[in-house]
This record gives sequence, structure tokens and C-alpha cells, in this order.
Amino acid sequence: MNDEELSGRLREAAEAHRPDRARMLARIERGMAGDGPAPRSVRPPRAVRPWLRVAGATAAVCGVLAAGAFAVTSAGDDTRPRGGRVASAPSATAKAPDSPAAKAPLPPEDGPLWTGGVVDPNSNPYWAQSNVTLRTTEPLSALTVELRVAQTGGVNSTGSWRSLPEPDFTVSVDESGGYLVYRWTLRPGRTVPAGTHTFAGQYNHAEGDRDATGDYVTAHAVRASGGKAAVGDRFGRSQ
Repeated sequence: MNDEELSGRLREAAEAHRPDRARMLARIERGMAGDGPAPRSVRPPRAVRPWLRVAGATAAVCGVLAAGAFAVTSAGDDTRPRGGRVASAPSATAKAPDSPAAKAPLPPEDGPLWTGGVVDPNSNPYWAQSNVTLRTTEPLSALTVELRVAQTGGVNSTGSWRSLPEPDFTVSVDESGGYLVYRWTLRPGRTVPAGTHTFAGQYNHAEGDRDATGDYVTAHAVRASGGKAAVGDRFGRSQ
């Protein structure tokens, strides 16, 4: 085969293998429209992976610090609106109830009768005893002693006692008008002899030094010889 014949056959073969331009353009359009096969994911080289781990850890730390800063800022913001109010615990030195009875004159002495009230020195920041001293120079055929302990916070009764015989009195304890009220009443047909007698009310209260200036005691009596007497006294601040 001569050179001229070989060149002719090569031209014929090249013409027979011309690319199909229409098919190539169609494939390019499908690829641009997203219809073609999805590209394969490529893993980063090993030399780059430690840097990516450091960058990821740094981003995580920054996220934690940002969240912590937001929490601290929110906790310290006293001006932000709140959903509700928190009730505070009662103060041990809360002001005593302001009742008309507490303002009324309380004569400490009336005829044969005298009374005084004081907080027992053995009281403590959680518990107290209010002592009432009653003196009479004559026997009494009727007597009612009433001790009122102001509800200054957590005040509740733990008991009571008297120096006179227990069977001679009825005793009651209740709450009324912001006071814990102890009442000792002489039973009919009994007599209180002349002398000095003690009545005491015991109670728990809110922790701390309790302000007893709102507490007071009254006593109403009938003399065995006839005639009535009424006395009273206010307490001072407890120890």
C-alpha cells in the first residue's frame, strides 16, 4: 500500500468517528440542570484533617462560652420582666398587728389587782415563753386572764401553764385578729386566793429576735367581797 492510499483510508476513518455534537450538548444541558449523576464526595487529604478537628473543637468551645455569657447576663438582669412574684418569708422582726385593743389604755393596777407581762429570759431565736404575773391583795371569785401574742411570723402555740391549781381553770388557745390568744378562766365556784400568781404561754416563732412590743395581757376579776377590777400591761422587745 502506497502513501497516497494510506492517507485516503485515514481520512475516511477520521470522518467515520466524528463526535455527535447534538448528544454532547444534550449531556452538558442535563448536567447543568442537575439531571446528571451526583458528584462523588471527596475525602480531604490526611494532612488537612487535624486542622479541621482543631477548628471544629474551637467552634464548639466558642458556642459554649457564648451560651454561658448569655446565661450570666440574664441571671444578673434585674430589670427584665418576670412571670410572677416570689413571696418572701415572714420577718422575725415584723411589726405587730395594729388593733384597737392594743391601743386601748391598759391600767396596770386596779384596786387589789395588779398585772405585768414579760418575755421569759430563757427564750431563744426559735421559741419563747411569755410570763404574766398577777397579784391580788384580796380573794377573787371570778377571774379571766387573757394573753395576746402578736402574729409577727411563724407564731404557733407549744403549750401553757399556771401556778394555780389546774382543775380550777379552763384554758383555751386560738387565733384572732392577728394574735395568738391564751385565755385562762376561773371555773364557777372556785376562788383565787390573795397572793402572786403566774400564767405563761409558750410558742414557736420565726427565726431571729422577735419583737414583742405588740403583745399584751389583760385580767378581769370579781372580788370575793364584791366589786370588779380590770388591769393590763404591754410587753417589751424579747431578748
